[in-house]
Amino acid sequence: MPGIDPDEAVRVVLGELPDLPFLPELPARGPHADLAGRTSALLVDLAVDLQPTGWRLVPRVSRDGRRARDLLARDLDALEGATQGGPPAALKVQAAGPWTLAVLLELQRGERALSDPGAVDDLASSLAEGLRRSLADLAARLPGTRLVLQLDEPSLPAVLGGGVPTASGFGRLRSPDGQRARDVLSSVLSVAVDTVVHCCGPEPPVELLHEAGAGAVSVDATVLTRRDDDAIGVAVEGGSGLLLGVVPAVDARLSDLSAMLEPVRVLWRRLGFGHDRLPTTVVVTPTCGLAGAGPAHARQALAACTEIARRLGEQPE
Repeated sequence: MPGIDPDEAVRVVLGELPDLPFLPELPARGPHADLAGRTSALLVDLAVDLQPTGWRLVPRVSRDGRRARDLLARDLDALEGATQGGPPAALKVQAAGPWTLAVLLELQRGERALSDPGAVDDLASSLAEGLRRSLADLAARLPGTRLVLQLDEPSLPAVLGGGVPTASGFGRLRSPDGQRARDVLSSVLSVAVDTVVHCCGPEPPVELLHEAGAGAVSVDATVLTRRDDDAIGVAVEGGSGLLLGVVPAVDARLSDLSAMLEPVRVLWRRLGFGHDRLPTTVVVTPTCGLAGAGPAHARQALAACTEIARRLGEQPE
């Protein structure tokens, strides 16, 4: 979400998305609150420090690491304070997935953590334990709320395709095989009952995400092609939910909701499932994060998601 005020962001989210609100992330506050900093604050027994090139694993807790944890704690306090009148029925929380985190964090020698299989395993274990503790803390703050864990894996296609550059920029890091990629992702997903994996680029690895145990996959519906249909169809047939991004994530006119709904209907027709299954399978979302939008657009985009979702149950003309 845009802005730097967690109290205001929480109020907007709870007001516009009563059925499935989320804990807002506010990267405008700086790198301590972006995807890497926010997720690093969850790590257990691994310390990080902010370097000119980005976040780096270090031997001991740093001031930057404490700053990231302080911002996360403030966000959780804002959420708890805004729900004193009654906790929501469900709440989604987000963190970088293990493969994206391995791309974002550096080892002490300056290379990406992805370059070291042992470091990837350590990161995944630390992240899993941190998420387990964070979900337990949220469950205590919001008794009775169904918690949904979303892992953001925007870098996963590049990891699988061997497209992540080395620190020098002259080479590419070796990609893991499919089974290892699934196992590492699965080890983190296993900490929660309700899970989502988000990958918003073209040709998302839906089959791998489903096989890793994701309860739902989150993709940008506007960039899907027929090549994605088989994997999405198998996932849905296997019980997976779909979070489909159709609402523009940056400032744009949001007057034609029918046009935004059309990619969902087109995909559903191609998959061949009955219309009655659509509203129970699909959650409508922005195409990606809203941090780059203005506050007014972010609020309107969330409201548009709710209205488009309501229309999913209507029979198409």
